[in-house]
Amino acid sequence: MTTILRTPRLTLRRWREDDIEPLAALDPGGDPAAARDDIAAWEQEWEERGVGMFAVELRETRRLAGVAGLSVPAHLPAVLPAVALGWRLGAVGRERGLDVEAARAVLDFALRDRGVARVVAVHAVGDAGSERVLRALGMRPECETSDPRCGGRLRVHVLEACP
Repeated sequence: MTTILRTPRLTLRRWREDDIEPLAALDPGGDPAAARDDIAAWEQEWEERGVGMFAVELRETRRLAGVAGLSVPAHLPAVLPAVALGWRLGAVGRERGLDVEAARAVLDFALRDRGVARVVAVHAVGDAGSERVLRALGMRPECETSDPRCGGRLRVHVLEACP
């Protein structure tokens, strides 16, 4: 069964072929080949782990607004084992508070539907937008670490399910 999440303004769903161009357009100089690769990787994670990144669609227009979901941050051994919350919405989503709405739906999905006991979220130190979303979700800062790929400072937030 395919998982679909609905909020008052969003539908979070699995990926389709016609999402490639709109996903590429979310990034400056967007590359459709990179978008295709991202979608393939996210769909593979869904198949292998039962979690992944959703396409975030505006219910009103059915247009792609961005990405939100769960992943295993294998590139960041300092936080493993973990399931990480992530999102990336275009400007319209950030301006209207849809980033919080999408992230909250994913967090609820992780805790209630997937039975995840501990969810982390990782962002670059100084990223005020991500910090705002995580605080709105009730996630608390846990620690800072370095990104092993580039050495940048990362802040790790956590939310643990009540026993």
